[in-house]
Amino acid sequence: MKPTSGPEEARRPASDIRVFASNCSMHGLGHVFGPGSLSLRRGMWAAAVVLSVATFLYQVAERVRYYREFHHQTALDERESHRLIFPAVTLCNINPLRRSRLTPNDLHWAGSALLGLDPAEHAAFLRALGRPPAPPGFMPSPTFDMAQLYARAGHSLDDMLLDCRFRGQPCGPENFTTLSFLPPPWGDCSSASLNPNYEPEPSDPLGSPSPSPSPPYTLMGCRLACETRYVARKCGCRMVYMPGDVPVCSPQQYKNCAHPAIDAMLRKDSCACPNPCASTRYAKELSMVRIPSRAAARFLARKLNRSEAYIAENVLALDIFFEALNYETVEQKKAYEMSELLGDIGGQMGLFIGASLLTILEILDYLCELQEGLGSHRTQVPHLSLGPRPPTPPCAVTKTLSASHRTCYLVTQL
Repeated sequence: MKPTSGPEEARRPASDIRVFASNCSMHGLGHVFGPGSLSLRRGMWAAAVVLSVATFLYQVAERVRYYREFHHQTALDERESHRLIFPAVTLCNINPLRRSRLTPNDLHWAGSALLGLDPAEHAAFLRALGRPPAPPGFMPSPTFDMAQLYARAGHSLDDMLLDCRFRGQPCGPENFTTLSFLPPPWGDCSSASLNPNYEPEPSDPLGSPSPSPSPPYTLMGCRLACETRYVARKCGCRMVYMPGDVPVCSPQQYKNCAHPAIDAMLRKDSCACPNPCASTRYAKELSMVRIPSRAAARFLARKLNRSEAYIAENVLALDIFFEALNYETVEQKKAYEMSELLGDIGGQMGLFIGASLLTILEILDYLCELQEGLGSHRTQVPHLSLGPRPPTPPCAVTKTLSASHRTCYLVTQL
């Protein structure tokens, strides 16, 4: 505890900057605002304090900037499991339509857009398929629905699936579901998010879940929703595989608007779809071989009542299995936590200015005392003496100082 330099120093109020500087835990203030006149030593201390505070603020700004860059660390681990979740398997035919199911009305409406056929080529095309040409006086339908065309002329799993087994048990077409698009969690098929006039709301910056239920986010679902909204805005319709309540595009809209819109969108890469927080991926390895022996082809030909050439060109034996009962986990973690940011700020504060959180409280306390002192000076009434002041008798003066150097009591008594 530093003693005051005399009665003049003792009479200083608690809000005096010198009293605060001599008691503040922040290093250097006592040398800057100490007693005495302005000197070179005090100027050097002031420059050192200003430089230290500026360096501290610069370091804090750098740490906050680094924290907002959201650096991460990737942890890779391999685990074993006796039973893995088998993924959903989707069987799709490369040919979207069966030509044997096409009719003259289908060729009239969709022949040019889907097959590239001119009207003069329709009859030859039907004869090549073994189908009768359009009868004389043929009149096409006034409207045409592409969704009904794909439902009627598309491939049926009842015809495609010849034999099926899952974990040693027989299965069939009844164990599969016909899809025109992927449902959750593999695709985002909510009608609200696929509305052409729908704009996604900004997400919570902290990533907290919304109180209203929503389908799980997937990258595929996000891109599908983005493509659907884009085509619906540009063309006023949607493609067959796109979900939503917008009408399906006509063949002419497919050719003139929908396909060019999708191509332009892919070139511009307009969909901003961030990676999901958690996802499961299955690594694929593909190996293939033709039917190994003529005896196997002959057996299948007799069983299916088909020729060996048809078996070799149209029959596929698909075997899907796990190579090993283990899996890898790839986890991304924060490389710079909030606790580390606070620790760095505290370390820089102690290194450059020798302060802590309590120093901030001391500064706030001083500002409150300063405000109270200004308010008391405004309301103080000066004493007016009307007569001569009597002489002061000799007295003994006893001075008592508090431990905080902020309060001085003067007691006078004969």
